[in-house]
Amino acid sequence: MNKILILFAHPRFEKSKTNRALLHNVEQRQGVTLNDLYEQYPDFNIDVDREKELLTSHQIIIWHHPLYMYSAPALLKQWIDLVLEYGWAHGKDGNFLKSKIIFNVITTGGTREVYALGGYNRYTIKEFLFPFEQTATLCKMVYLPPFAVQGTHLLTDEKLKDHVTMYHTLLEKMIAGDFDIEAMKKVEFLNDWLLSGTGLIKP
Repeated sequence: MNKILILFAHPRFEKSKTNRALLHNVEQRQGVTLNDLYEQYPDFNIDVDREKELLTSHQIIIWHHPLYMYSAPALLKQWIDLVLEYGWAHGKDGNFLKSKIIFNVITTGGTREVYALGGYNRYTIKEFLFPFEQTATLCKMVYLPPFAVQGTHLLTDEKLKDHVTMYHTLLEKMIAGDFDIEAMKKVEFLNDWLLSGTGLIKP
């Protein structure tokens, strides 16, 4: 069984209907640890040793956050800067995260169509997440495409429920080891993998 660490960062979590739904009861799943960074570190004083212990005791890491100004909220960036130290996460003898799986779970107000070449935001989600991908690569981790919930302001309760079901199914598959990394790398979003024959969830 794999253990999953969700590194959640949202400075206005109480106002996010989508993220509250995605994370509802998530900690009740065996093998899942929810690390709410803004709840844990309201003063931004990150306990680096605590975070390293969490990372080493989990096989799968999730950066879960809204896409704020085409990046992550400030505390998650600070977490990356402080916790992923040279000599520990990368560089000489920095092998403590080697071969761990990591990916982003993001929410965006804009729909999938506006994140494209020629679209309103000009670039794809993958391009906006390149710094995360390169960070994972530097740390010798296995980086997967993101799971994304987009057009959040347009979601009906039924559509939101579908996304919640997909996310929780993804967690179950990752915990059980019921996934093919190479197949997952071929899709734009892990949502697509779940909706494919490989992911075994039918639209």
